[in-house]
Amino acid sequence: MSLQRIVRVSLEHPTSAVCMAGVETIVDIYGSVPEGTDMFEVYGTPGVNIYISPSTERSRDQRADVRRWHFDEGLEIIVVMNSPSNDLNDSHVQISYHSSRESLPLAYAVLYLTCVDITLDCDLNYEGRQDRSLVDKRQWVWGPGGYGAILLVNCDRDDLGCDVPDNCDQHVRCLQDLEDMSVMVLRTQGPAALFDDHKLVLHTSSYDAQRARVFHMCGPKDCCEAYKCVLGQDKVSYKVPRLHGDEERFFVEGISFPDAGFPGLVSFRVTLLDDSNEDFSETPLFTDTVVFRVAPWIMTPSTLPPLEVYVCRVRNNTHFVEAVAELASRAGCKLTICPQTENRNDRWIQDEMELGYVEAPHKTFPVVFDSPRNGELQDFPYKRILGIDFGYVTREPRDKSVSGLDSFGNLEVSPPVVANGKEYPLGRILIGGNLPGSQGRRITQVVRNFLHAQKVQPPVELFVDWLAVGHVDEFLSFVPAPDGKGFRMLLASPAACFRLFQEKQKWGHGRALLFQGVVGDRPVRTISIDQVLSNRNLISFNKFVQSCIDWNREVLKRELGLVDRDIIDIPQLFKSEQKKAMAFFPDLVNMLVLGKYLGIPKPFGPVINGRCCLEEKVRSLLEPLGLHCTFIDDFTPYHLLHGEVHCGTNVRRKPFDFKWWNMVP
Repeated sequence: MSLQRIVRVSLEHPTSAVCMAGVETIVDIYGSVPEGTDMFEVYGTPGVNIYISPSTERSRDQRADVRRWHFDEGLEIIVVMNSPSNDLNDSHVQISYHSSRESLPLAYAVLYLTCVDITLDCDLNYEGRQDRSLVDKRQWVWGPGGYGAILLVNCDRDDLGCDVPDNCDQHVRCLQDLEDMSVMVLRTQGPAALFDDHKLVLHTSSYDAQRARVFHMCGPKDCCEAYKCVLGQDKVSYKVPRLHGDEERFFVEGISFPDAGFPGLVSFRVTLLDDSNEDFSETPLFTDTVVFRVAPWIMTPSTLPPLEVYVCRVRNNTHFVEAVAELASRAGCKLTICPQTENRNDRWIQDEMELGYVEAPHKTFPVVFDSPRNGELQDFPYKRILGIDFGYVTREPRDKSVSGLDSFGNLEVSPPVVANGKEYPLGRILIGGNLPGSQGRRITQVVRNFLHAQKVQPPVELFVDWLAVGHVDEFLSFVPAPDGKGFRMLLASPAACFRLFQEKQKWGHGRALLFQGVVGDRPVRTISIDQVLSNRNLISFNKFVQSCIDWNREVLKRELGLVDRDIIDIPQLFKSEQKKAMAFFPDLVNMLVLGKYLGIPKPFGPVINGRCCLEEKVRSLLEPLGLHCTFIDDFTPYHLLHGEVHCGTNVRRKPFDFKWWNMVP
């Protein structure tokens, strides 16, 4: 879509001009006017539509060459041709200047026209839009009635022999790489002779060239060497050779995800330049523009179906790995074990990475977000997960300063919700930080910027600085449910735990012991219900913990549109370590959710009538939802190291059925 072009005619000699099919050309008749002119007539050859403005509203039912017009400098002659020319100058417009005192015209001006149709086309993704005639390629519109081209960040590695992701490489190393790109087609219709002294230039801004790359198919489509990188990084313009006649194909890949300072929109333009005059520089005649939006990185909540489970094998977690493997098998999931030679005894695979995906109408693939924590597992996402149709992205602060909150146990996402009248069909990201105005720990700015820039899962920051480790997964999780909103949010609750223990004490079970049966490298001291309920320091500290969780509860209710019936309080106690909270017994909400199968840390709670009362309580809360509870012993390999089942596992899940471009951020 181009702006109107103005062409000036002459009385001394015919004028030639190139016009774009369907685009208005304004004919300036005032630059050279015979003396005494007070009227004019205008005629066009077949295929040339002429309108007068502003005296008429350019009704396509009334041509301007049906009568004589009074000469008024407020009038404009507007010419439109809808079909490309077969030959140069094969259409024309004739203007005759008249005087009311003369019977014959005072003079004539002739404008020869060559019409070409030049379009830069791509998939505008407007399936949900009924009126497609109003689609403007220069715009990108969100929502079910929206439209706009979509670009994937080509961050996988389709050629395993290459050392870097595809978006870091200016070459097409295998044909599969093209499947991750969006097709852009330059179509030209008109006389071939026109391009002897006119040329087409594909171009973009230097800003956008840092964020997307364009390849031109210059040879056989089944040959990698045929795809030439023509735009991207330091390349901002490209003279397009007409190698394939009327159609040239380009493949576009995203280089960068949306981020601070980059809203995700990238524009490409093709301009027709007139190079016919050797004495002057090239003259731009028409420009067509298309806008792409780079697809966001999307997180998947624990309520989506699981596809693959990740776990690390370390020196003392053999039984834990076996239990996770059995649970994955029951859930029908693939299991990937990171061996000790690769993890170097770093078992916290949840903290190292978050598994999400990117999606366009033509392609969807998973993308791992590598956290900036950089423990001994730091090479695993890049060396083991990045690969064919599995992308990679990371964000690290320049000064390398990170805290425990930058581990991705502190990065979760809710299921789809509606809050304050606004729909969040892909849920909302949950990150942990400090209280407003305080000087506590927060996730590093570069990660927060990245998460906010994706737009489709607006983050909610929770208060976690009261925790020693400081992760949101220490006090909340989500499980699927067959009713209501389709899920329940689980919150750790010291109050619920004290109520449970008081009830058991009331029924004469005060001497029942916690931590019986723990097997590990060092003995664990047991403690009775009576001792717990008489420990004033423990009770006082857990009142503080409960107040912190209650603060988050109200934030979550407000920001996720939840009510109390959407929340299940899971009994849990915490202990104080350097004035920060740690789980007193294995943290029950820090669970592995695989569909209806739950891998829950075995709490080693008080055994009453042969059953752990904590396990029984959790079963009574979750099994009515159709969930299956499996309690996994993580006490020695994880709990004693300040983590649990969720911290030691990770899950790749099925993407949302909902298409992100149909939402309105």
